[in-house]
Amino acid sequence: MTAPAEPIRAAAHGYTPRLPVPMDSPRAALDQAVATVRANRDAWIATPPEARARLLDEVMRATAAVADRWTELSARHEGMDPDSAAAAEEGIVGPYLFIRGARLHRDALRDIARLGRPRIPGPVRILPNGQVTARVFPVDIWDNLLFLGSVGDVWMEPGVTVEGLAATQAEAYRTPPPGRVCLVLGAGNASSIGPLDIIQKLFVESQVVVCKSHPVMAHLAEVHEAAMAPLVRAGVLRFVHGGAPEGSYLCDHPDVDAIHITGSDRTYEAIVFGTGPDGAERKRRDNPLVTKPFSAELGNLTPIIVVPGRWSGRELAYHADNIATMLTNNAGFNCTTSRVIVTAEGWPQRTALMDLVRQRLAATPTRLAYYPGARERFATFADIHPEAELIGTGDDAHLPWMLIGGLSPDAVGDPCYRMEAFCSVTAETTIPGNDVETFLARATTFANDALWGTLNATMIVDPRTMRDPAGRPAVELAIEQLRYGAISLNHWSAIGYGSGVTPWGAFPGHHRTDIGSGIGFVHNPLMFGRPQKSVVRSPFVAWPKPVWFGSHRTAHRLVPHLVRFEVDQALYRLPAIAFHALRG
Repeated sequence: MTAPAEPIRAAAHGYTPRLPVPMDSPRAALDQAVATVRANRDAWIATPPEARARLLDEVMRATAAVADRWTELSARHEGMDPDSAAAAEEGIVGPYLFIRGARLHRDALRDIARLGRPRIPGPVRILPNGQVTARVFPVDIWDNLLFLGSVGDVWMEPGVTVEGLAATQAEAYRTPPPGRVCLVLGAGNASSIGPLDIIQKLFVESQVVVCKSHPVMAHLAEVHEAAMAPLVRAGVLRFVHGGAPEGSYLCDHPDVDAIHITGSDRTYEAIVFGTGPDGAERKRRDNPLVTKPFSAELGNLTPIIVVPGRWSGRELAYHADNIATMLTNNAGFNCTTSRVIVTAEGWPQRTALMDLVRQRLAATPTRLAYYPGARERFATFADIHPEAELIGTGDDAHLPWMLIGGLSPDAVGDPCYRMEAFCSVTAETTIPGNDVETFLARATTFANDALWGTLNATMIVDPRTMRDPAGRPAVELAIEQLRYGAISLNHWSAIGYGSGVTPWGAFPGHHRTDIGSGIGFVHNPLMFGRPQKSVVRSPFVAWPKPVWFGSHRTAHRLVPHLVRFEVDQALYRLPAIAFHALRG
């Protein structure tokens, strides 16, 4: 395993790392990893919930011990000074979210031991359309304090009843499945994705895991193994390393029973059908090369639907910060990045909002384009849209922010609507319709039919509109009709990923020949068997400022305290959390 090299200075942009080259696992090591976990698959099925919960306690403590190193290595890898406020995003998306996910699964296992199923923290009710929803967030009193008044519901698939909901939970514990080996193909963009996918497969689906790390995550190989060492020692998890050849070998391995990937639809199709003309023909005939059970999260073109209203200057500035953060976080290498900002063409405040977004982007330092292919994808959009605004300074290592404004919703073939840029590119689409009802009806149709992907969407709507007799029903109808696995009101839809308790995955219904954003859900500690989508609702303007905002001044001081609080929830940690939160 190659240790990360020390960073070198870059004149105008802080740190630029020398990226480590991962050491590929030889085939004998791949075989040994599969054999080891396979030998323990039946014992894992027989492991009771209490013992599994104790393992997760150990994982949380082990992660806390390496959390600072995890954050530091991630920040350096992405070209940031580890002591800067911006670097806090790596502490959030890395150790904080992983420890939170482990804790929520641990608590669910304790519930299973006592009650036979995970406890749903809020009410279960029936919507006017007949669907059943469960209030899952906030999980406890601490969520009420730390998550700024947000609430989250899981909408179940049509046909699930209130009386039958419990029977959909924790199926692997009610009817233990046969032992299976799952190959997890780790993601390269956010450092908690692979570890949380492992938690899903081990503790929700009761599958033992071989995880092949993504080459872009090579710098965290030792940290991830240290954090999850209790599971490695238990013989139910092995990490291996390498690129496409190692991944292909494991996908075809006769002792691998199931596969999970977080990546792109192109990678999924290459695995399942192959590449080139032969792969295209196999896809057309639905004649896959790989027929193993396959779950996947494969990206999205995230719409930010800005509902017209009467906003104050403070509200405009807040949501400009909110929208800009959705692009600048992780340099735009997220499946939750704001790809298409959807505004009302005649909204009087549209220009003011977009100008403030530009100002916020201009105030945000450009970021290292660390993810492979970023410069090429950026150039593709720049060539197709020479009118695009480039904001901030780029160089050989850093890309400016690109804003492609005023796109027509009828430009259905535009790559802004069909291709995930996966870099620092966002677009704005203007839709006719000044009244809320007309705009939302058209925006919903546009998001569902014109944009690629069904993973997550954000809607921004002011409280005055929600109090309006015509406005609120229009908003609720849009939420019902949007075909996305996660929908967020007012906060960035990444909160659906980060809450740890709202299932994360594509809207159900994709087939392997039209895979879209994928199949299946992760981040599902309440172990619902038939979720359709999650809906998180947040205050229009949250106070204190959300820690993930790009303009937060003390996030790097606050996040380490949040990490430690997730481990033990000790009351004495709250004053430090409040102190740094209020200074953001």
